[in-house]
Order: sequence, then C-alpha cells, then structure tokens
Amino acid sequence: MPGQLTVAAVQSAPRAIGAELEPFAADVARHAAAGARLVVYPELHLFGADHLPESVRNTALGASAVPLDGELVRTLGAIAADAGVWLVPGSVCERGPQGELFNTALAFAPDGALAASYRKIFPWRPFEPYVPGDRFVVFDLDGSTVGLDICYDAWFPEVSRHLAWLGAEVIVNVVKTTTPDREQEVVLARANSIANQVFTVSVNTAGPVGRGRSIVVDPEGAVLAESAGDEETVLALALDLDRVAHVREYGTAGVNRMWSQFRPEDAAIPLPLYAGRIDPRDWAVQSRALPSTTLSRQPLL
Repeated sequence: MPGQLTVAAVQSAPRAIGAELEPFAADVARHAAAGARLVVYPELHLFGADHLPESVRNTALGASAVPLDGELVRTLGAIAADAGVWLVPGSVCERGPQGELFNTALAFAPDGALAASYRKIFPWRPFEPYVPGDRFVVFDLDGSTVGLDICYDAWFPEVSRHLAWLGAEVIVNVVKTTTPDREQEVVLARANSIANQVFTVSVNTAGPVGRGRSIVVDPEGAVLAESAGDEETVLALALDLDRVAHVREYGTAGVNRMWSQFRPEDAAIPLPLYAGRIDPRDWAVQSRALPSTTLSRQPLL
C-alpha cells in the first residue's frame, strides 16, 4: 500500500539564472533533515529573470536553456542524492534536441537519478516563449504514483484527468503566478482534486515576484495546508496516500465514484473536440504497477 508521503512544498522567491547552487543545496538538505521525503520548489525556481527588463527577459531565458544530459541536471541529481530525498526543483529551461525551448519540470530520486521530466503542455501564451510538450508524465515514488504539471496546465482539465487516469495519486503542480489570477488557481487546485480524486500539491513563487498562496488539497477537495499570502514559507505535511483508494472505492463525500461511472456494455461517447471518444471499457485508472517509462509516453488525445 502507498502509505504516507511527507512533503515539503517550498514557497520561495526565484534564484537568479546562473546563481551558485550551494544555498539551494543547503535548503534542500534542511527540509530533508526535518523529515521530508519529497521536496518541491516553484516553477523556474533556478531560472529567475524577473530583475531583467521585460524586453530582454525571454531572450535571457532562452540563452540559459540546458540539455537534460548536461551539468546542471547532473548537479541537481547530486543535490537530491546528498540529501537522500525525492526532489522536484521546480522547472528548468530545457534546450531540446532540435533546438527547441521547453519549460520542463524535473523529478529526481534519492539516489540522484532523473526519475521523470515533463515539458509544459500549455505555456502561458502569448507571454511565454516555450514550445509545448506533447505528453503527460507520471513516475513511481516509493510504490505510489506522482504526476507532474506546470502552472497554466492546471487551467486545462484534460491534464489533471490524464494524470489521474495514468494512476497519479498526487499531482505536483509547480507554479510561477505573478498575476491576480492566483485567486482562481487555488479554486482550480481544489476542483482538479475533486474531479479526479487525487491529492494536489500546488507550489507558487513567493513575493515580491510571485503571488504565493501555495496550497495542498486532499482527494475530496479539503484544504490540508495553504499559505495566507506571498511570504516565504514551507507547507510541511504528511499525505495519507491510502485516502485515494478509499475515496475512489467509497466515493467523495461517501457518494460520488466517478472512476466507476461506466459499465463495460455502455456505448462509447464521442468527444468531437478531440476527434476521439470515451470508451467505457477503458474508463479506469491504470495500475501503478505499470513502469513509469511507459506511462510517460502516453500521447495526447
């Protein structure tokens, strides 16, 4: 059984592009020493460019992009290994194999291995310079399944739905919201948890850059922890992952069992928006026993 997952969701201001990583490593180690098994930072936490004029900011982000087999990723893996924790260091500017610029969330295992990488499917257009990713990503974490998404992805219900369908019990949503719509995003964090019966860990950037209000939500939509504002803070708590199976079996509020909605003999429902359909025979959460490499390669509808 999945059991408990101790999480440190670190609402912090971004670190400037190219800043020394020793203070970051010390921060990760501090949360590990306090008992965290998974340490999560906001979107682009190590790629702060907000001190630059807006006219050159995207150019600087592009120039900072790194390959996933490069020195920075190896160093982040070493930081996770030294602390002995699962680490989501936010997202990085990734330089793709064809020169593309991606906004990519990374997850490292306690041995330093890169366990998962996820390219943001819904960059915040027209403001962000990134090429969209094309696949949903989950990974195995000590026998549980964790899904990754980034900021604006949470506004599109297809993302959370697919992560849950791929077996995610926890969705880690790394965020850099600097605009007033964080008010709506905390509602969406609860709605995505309710609609998919998953935990949501949504970690936003602290002020003065970000609007803060990081939030952790349980599979029935209850707020387990939330920052009151944009101050630097850490939401440290244990998630009872067995709650996911319980809620799906007995229903949200004891009544709603969305993942058991269909019978195999029900007719398929066309989804003209996607040129696809809901097939009742496939309307079930995938087993966590499937390897993460398979799960990360599921295509979009």
